[in-house]
Amino acid sequence: MRIISGEYKGKKLKSPKNKFIRPTSDRVKEAVFNILGSKVPDSLFLDLFAGTGSMGIEALSRGASRAVFVDNNNSSLKIIRENLEMTKLLNKSEIINDSCLNCVNKLKHKYEKFDIIYMDPPYNMENIIRLLEIVTNQGLLDREGVLLLEHSKNKQFDERVNDLIKVKQKRYGDTCISFYTYY
Repeated sequence: MRIISGEYKGKKLKSPKNKFIRPTSDRVKEAVFNILGSKVPDSLFLDLFAGTGSMGIEALSRGASRAVFVDNNNSSLKIIRENLEMTKLLNKSEIINDSCLNCVNKLKHKYEKFDIIYMDPPYNMENIIRLLEIVTNQGLLDREGVLLLEHSKNKQFDERVNDLIKVKQKRYGDTCISFYTYY
């Protein structure tokens, strides 16, 4: 696993030895950031279910102003911190040890709205739609922002979730990325 582009291009990132943590592949990461393109520089990036932190770190390498990483797995949190220290990006980051469902309200009071929210929940998670609803109800996403949901190709999500509409879905092997924006 590596940083694909930007200031830290080619730098290898640590990844877990844990079979329950499924990092986003370099292929998917590169495709996602190619689609996001000019939205990334100077953005506020939220990495929910951050795992290794590779998505938020990629955003920082490509010029995001700040990234917030949320996870509640201790080994993931350790890897995120190590990857941020190794890339010297800790000063542009915040790591939150909490469940994504619990931290949404805290984030609302601490930050402006996020320009990009990347959600990579466990593929078998049951309440993903509920989390999408909470994120939109709490107003975490900027009106011009984009929310990306990584999920299994075997699981489909509604075209609309509250005020968000799915504008695009891309498939990469077993992985799908659904792109939501305000309509």
